[in-house]
Parts: sequence; C-alpha cells; structure tokens
Amino acid sequence: MAQVVEEWYKQMPVITRSYLTAAVLTTVGCSLEIISPYNLYLNPRLVIKQYQIWRLITNFLYFRKMDLDFLFHMFFLARYCKLLEENSFRGRTADFFYMLLFGATVLTSIVLVGGMIPYVSESFAKIIFLSNSLTFMMVYVWSKRNPFIHMSFLGLFTFTAAYLPWVLLGFSVLVGASAWADLLGMVAGHAYYFLEDVYPRMSGRRPLRTPSFIKSLFAIEPVVVARPADVRFAAPPIDEMRR
Repeated sequence: MAQVVEEWYKQMPVITRSYLTAAVLTTVGCSLEIISPYNLYLNPRLVIKQYQIWRLITNFLYFRKMDLDFLFHMFFLARYCKLLEENSFRGRTADFFYMLLFGATVLTSIVLVGGMIPYVSESFAKIIFLSNSLTFMMVYVWSKRNPFIHMSFLGLFTFTAAYLPWVLLGFSVLVGASAWADLLGMVAGHAYYFLEDVYPRMSGRRPLRTPSFIKSLFAIEPVVVARPADVRFAAPPIDEMRR
C-alpha cells in the first residue's frame, strides 16, 4: 500500500506535487500546533505596514481543519490540478504556474476591493484564507475545457463536466458550508477562461501571455508524440530528411 502511494505521488507533475505537499504540510502543522494559523491568514494591514509579505502566499496553503471538507479539497486539488497540468498544460509548466499566479492575484484583489465596499465589507473581511477558492478555480477551468465528459455525483445522478462547479456549489450549500469561497473560485476561473480561451478567438490577441522571466524558471519539457507504426506512407522525421 505504501509503495502504491509513493508511486502515485512520484508520478504527479511538479506543480501539482509541490502545491499538494505544501498544503498538506501546512494544514497538518497547524493541526499539531507547530504552526499558528494567525501567522498565515491574509491581513492587508500586516502585509503593508509590517511587510509580512508571506501572508500573500500562505493563505493559499492552509485548508482549515483536517476533516471531511479537507479531504474533499485535497481530492479536488490532487485530481483536477493534475489533470490540468498533464493535459491542457502538458509541456507548459510555466503557463500552468502563471495560471495559478493569475488566479491568486485575482482572488486577493477581489477580497481587498470587496473589503472597502459598504454593505459587503463585513462578508469579505471574514475571508482570510483563499485556499479553497484557488482549488475551486482549477475545477472550474477544467470543467470549461472538458465540458462533455460524463460524471457521477456520489452515484446519485449523472451530469456533464460543464455543470461540475454548480453541482459542487450546491453540495457546499446543502452541507452548510459557506458558498463564498466557491463563488470566488468560479469568478477567478471564469476570468482566466475568458482571457485565455475566449477573448483570443474573438480578437486574435492573447492578453495572458506568460512573461519570459517566469518561463526562464522552468525547463522546457519536450512533448513526445508517437510516430504511427502501421502507416506505410507516413512522412519520415525531420532529422532523417536532413540526413
């Protein structure tokens, strides 16, 4: 059993494995009182006045209590983060990292701006950890890029992946959890999906190009495409033609 888990962990792509590891270690550390959540939560005043910049990152790593909700979000993180990185972002680790960075920036901006708006400022002030929202963003982006995959919810009913975020949102409401985190994740996910997938098709421009300094942080991963073996008249590889 331990060997199976080890192999499953090693086979994860680098961003998924790194984020999952950091999230589990942070949450377990807080549960064992090795780390204090008070040093991790998002607090704009402490970030600006006391230069506690790490809070802009650590609030995405803590998933509250180690309960059923924690297990659900770890499952979503391991599954949909991995699916995105292995499929939509295959060979484009820098682009995937930039997507997470964009989502984290959008979520943080929404909370900061919402905290200054009358009548809703109290609601936004209660949002001090955005880990669930970032996980939900990945679920939303995956569902938009794979809308026709058939899924089942707890064996009760089937639906296509396009409705997955709404099914999970409804489940959160039914179990009494706050829907704010899921809604924020949907907003951030839709912002990325529109700017990366919809707007370029409409205008021919891509506003979310990954900066070169981020690309320089990650080695270029070659994508291996198998050459068809049974096709008699398949074109030879370019290297062979050059010879």
